[in-house]
Amino acid sequence: MDVETNTVTAIIGPSGCGKSTFLRSINRMNDLIPGVRIEGSLFVEGEEIHNNRLDLVQLRRVVGMVFQRPNPFPKSIYDNIAYGPRLQGIRRRSALDDIVEKSLQSAAIWDEVKDNLKKSALSLSGGQQQRLCIARALATAPKVLLMDEPCSALDPIATAKIEELIRVLRETYTICIVTHNMQQAARVSDWTAFFCLGKLIEYDKTNAIFTNPKQKQTEDYVTGRFG
Repeated sequence: MDVETNTVTAIIGPSGCGKSTFLRSINRMNDLIPGVRIEGSLFVEGEEIHNNRLDLVQLRRVVGMVFQRPNPFPKSIYDNIAYGPRLQGIRRRSALDDIVEKSLQSAAIWDEVKDNLKKSALSLSGGQQQRLCIARALATAPKVLLMDEPCSALDPIATAKIEELIRVLRETYTICIVTHNMQQAARVSDWTAFFCLGKLIEYDKTNAIFTNPKQKQTEDYVTGRFG
């Protein structure tokens, strides 16, 4: 499964089929699970990421992550965005100000929060919190953005804003999104991977997956016969 640069890849499939596990393997978050077993090879920018020499901090800077539920830190809006850059050693206030503004603009939330950057991030609405979390992920200048069902806890209006944001971000980032919503996969992605029972069943351009799948399992899933 080759994921092309500056595309959106949707990962679909029934619950428990391995979608999120696969997504978390791309920045080695599965390492945190006791007894995890890794097989096969996974390359990010041409480097096999399951090797002892790999700098995990650097990997997770290159591969950002946005989770199912918004999880802002209990800090100000400003400090949420500046957290990652500070860990990278950026201390100059003017540089941090620039990163915070650009990240919030990229996540399409700057105009809503620019006058309240000292306000707690927890005071924002769910949709705003999720866009804040996207901005926080963008602040470390990643190349890949992983999204694990980023709209599942949001209302339709907030979901539409996130989907529009994904369409804009694909011009700069390579995005992989796990979603249970097949209409969402069809709307936002260029490529779609169908997983079932821990296996990759089919991977193709999104239009082909939804209109002319090659595998019977894929056809049954996208037409609602199971899952």
